Amino acid sequence: MSTEFDIELFLAGVLTGSHTTRQRHLRQAKVIQATISNRWRRDNRWTWQRKHLVWFLNQQVNQRAESTRYYYLLTMHLLTLRLGKSWQFKSLAHVRNRPRLGL
Repeated sequence: MSTEFDIELFLAGVLTGSHTTRQRHLRQAKVIQATISNRWRRDNRWTWQRKHLVWFLNQQVNQRAESTRYYYLLTMHLLTLRLGKSWQFKSLAHVRNRPRLGL
């Protein structure tokens, strides 16, 4: 099973919106999955912990544009819904120049 199909199948139940929005979420979910897999050796999304997503936010998204951070947070919200977790992530809008997030 390919990663593309796998992530689409994984998010199918929670993915809504226009075609463009769905494609953006899938693209960002693939980036999140690949990055966590490379760093933490967690190929199975069901084994992800909150610390993995917080690490991704701190290391990969924190220095990007505010709009990019916002869209990644939306994608992470969908991932946590699909995982059945109640993890909360603070908005990144107020931490633009801070090296670490207070999550």
